[in-house]
Amino acid sequence: MTETTHTQPTPPGGAARPRSPEFRLAADALRGLRQDLFHDAFAYRPLPRRGSDGRPARRGGRTREYAAWTPHTVVAVLGALAGFLAVASTDDSGLLPLLCGLLALGPVLLTLARPVGAFWFSLAATTVTAVLMGSGWSDWPWLPGSFLSHLVVLTVVALRTRPRTAAWMWVLTGAYGFVAESLFGWSHYDTNIGPMLILSALILLVVTVRQIRRQAQQEVTAQQSVTAVERSRRTLLEERTTIARELHDVVAHHMSVVAIQAEAAPYRVENPPPELEKAFATIRENAVAALTELRRVLGVVRAEDYEAPDAPQPTLADLDGLLANVRETGLEAEKVVTGAVREMPQGVELSAYRIVQEALSNTLRHAPGAGARVEIGYVLGGLGLRIVNGPPPASAERKPSPGAGHGITGMRERVSMLNGEMTTGPTPAGGYEVTVFLPVPAADTASEGEA
Repeated sequence: MTETTHTQPTPPGGAARPRSPEFRLAADALRGLRQDLFHDAFAYRPLPRRGSDGRPARRGGRTREYAAWTPHTVVAVLGALAGFLAVASTDDSGLLPLLCGLLALGPVLLTLARPVGAFWFSLAATTVTAVLMGSGWSDWPWLPGSFLSHLVVLTVVALRTRPRTAAWMWVLTGAYGFVAESLFGWSHYDTNIGPMLILSALILLVVTVRQIRRQAQQEVTAQQSVTAVERSRRTLLEERTTIARELHDVVAHHMSVVAIQAEAAPYRVENPPPELEKAFATIRENAVAALTELRRVLGVVRAEDYEAPDAPQPTLADLDGLLANVRETGLEAEKVVTGAVREMPQGVELSAYRIVQEALSNTLRHAPGAGARVEIGYVLGGLGLRIVNGPPPASAERKPSPGAGHGITGMRERVSMLNGEMTTGPTPAGGYEVTVFLPVPAADTASEGEA
């Protein structure tokens, strides 16, 4: 048994043939022409009023109201000038000069509401004006009023649309001129197609460059704003991650101590009652459960390569070492303590230390060579901090380095976490001051002293 294979030829046009790059380029160009100049050509797109960015608009009152209509006034004045030129260049009497003036004024005024339609109206008005005026003119096809009117229309429409539209208008203007010359140019002495194309090309080039430059500036500004927001958000997340790690270490330490003491407490009492043993067992179980949940929730903020520090977290008692390190860099720093020194909750001690550390780092960066003063006040309701530095001396060897304000953001995050208050700002002497208050309830302070 033999098998026969039947081959059927592919019908012509059955499979899609790959298009050449030239064909695709031409198709895209025609699609752009249809979208820019034919689709909704007479759609209503009013010219917006001028914003309050210009100098005249900043004066307020009537001046600001009048300045908002400056673009409309300029367009109307140019249209009136084109209409007057059309009337003045007409030797006939009667309604013909007035009609030519209106045909020159109309397309310009139409750019205020329907810019793309104004371009087509300008070409039509040019044709009607040329037909009405007859063959007695040497300038063809644009009479003086139509010439100025069409240039104004091209300029306004280019300002209100995209650069591609300006290119298409110039091409169609040239095509219109050559068609008019071919059909009716035999009865005229000279044509003004060349001057129209040259002047319009220069004007549209300037307008297009301006449009592209303004669009690029807007994109750069938008990108900078997005970058600044993302940078601030990333810094905030990094600072919160750091705080969460430190809190994890602090709370985990205390919860571990509670669990160990609850487990050892029954052995320190001779013949403890069953109720007491059960209570301590419940405390230990709750402490272990809380510690497990805390590690599960807060442990996700640790990076994969993060290793918990072996040394204990710093407290206010370690400020002397911090100040000693700072003094080695050339910064004159002093510490002043007021009030009854007592042990604060570990979260408050850690945050206070980090705030002082960041404030001194900012002094080194932004005011090299200046002196700093760290004031710590133990008050009844909490802990007060004040870090102030003087202005950098004129003879400083290092120049201040610019910063993005991330250190201030981190300090505010720590203060907000503890429901505290923080103010920052320059001092009258030319330095900078950071003032912080961290509330500490009396019960927390007493429990820390008994631990």
